[in-house]
Amino acid sequence: MRVLLYTVIYCLMPLHSVFAQNDEKPKVIILTTGGTIASRTDAPLIEGPALVQAVPQLADYADVRVEEVVRIGSSQMTPAIWLRILRRIDELARTEPDLACILITHGTDTMEETAFFLNLTHRHEVPIVITGSMRSANALSADGPANLVDALRAGIAPGARGKGVMVVLNDNIHAARDLTKSDNQRLQTFLPTERGYLGFVDDEQVTFYRTPEQRHTLDSPFDVVNAEALPEVDILKDFAGLDPAILEFFRKRKTDGLVLETFAGGRSSAALRSVTSLPDDHKPIVIASSLRGSRIMGTHPEGTPVIVANDLPANKARILLMLALTRTKDVEEIQGYFDTY
Repeated sequence: MRVLLYTVIYCLMPLHSVFAQNDEKPKVIILTTGGTIASRTDAPLIEGPALVQAVPQLADYADVRVEEVVRIGSSQMTPAIWLRILRRIDELARTEPDLACILITHGTDTMEETAFFLNLTHRHEVPIVITGSMRSANALSADGPANLVDALRAGIAPGARGKGVMVVLNDNIHAARDLTKSDNQRLQTFLPTERGYLGFVDDEQVTFYRTPEQRHTLDSPFDVVNAEALPEVDILKDFAGLDPAILEFFRKRKTDGLVLETFAGGRSSAALRSVTSLPDDHKPIVIASSLRGSRIMGTHPEGTPVIVANDLPANKARILLMLALTRTKDVEEIQGYFDTY
């Protein structure tokens, strides 16, 4: 009888009352870029709107709008596309201040790089959340839909602001700076560093346990939203028996900087030790460790172009050096950025 009464009351309500709750839902914009989450076996990548429309559960939590930025595999991501994404985020944040969050779908190959770049260049309060999948859209037990819903829930949750750019996959919330891909097959591909996860997305609630210590987003000085291009920086990986001629090739290339991915703790082959004898007016050379999470102890050697990456892996050290070079070429100042970010 009670169910019947509620049904009658519901049916007698005017339509604007029934759907008024939609106006109260948080506004979320989803920017799609392709990746495995949009992939199908032996078929083209799914268009952004179709990808989102396939997950109607998103509408249970937010008023969702979708825009396709690019449609590529993430191995095809470039700094030029990073700037394109950043400009669109900046425009949305300025023109739609009531946005609850901006969600980005992305492939996992370069997800950690895009996330770290945006973590240092997105200079608005609106949370940015990135998600993707390890299984294609038509795979058995595809993980993309659940990751999309979890990422949206994390982005609109209380406490999401001030966390920097976040990445949500497999129920886990990661800080962009600490994100590391560890496996090409498993759903738990992204594992935390010693700092741990930011939090978790459970069926009952979203829970945050920490806030990143390093400065990011609004506290970042890297204003590149109007940049036509970023400085060019190479990465050279050290290995046993490296020919010094290889270092010379990269050293003399007309680029703006160089990252050397050395052995653990910054130890290097004989071929790379010569960088400490270079003058400090040489293009900056960052020393990073090949072991993820490994810290290089020590300080910048005075009078040289060498910069210590601390615990940043080479791919993220490259991004920070690119951004630092938009502000200065002074090695001491660049080292200061690495000590801070």
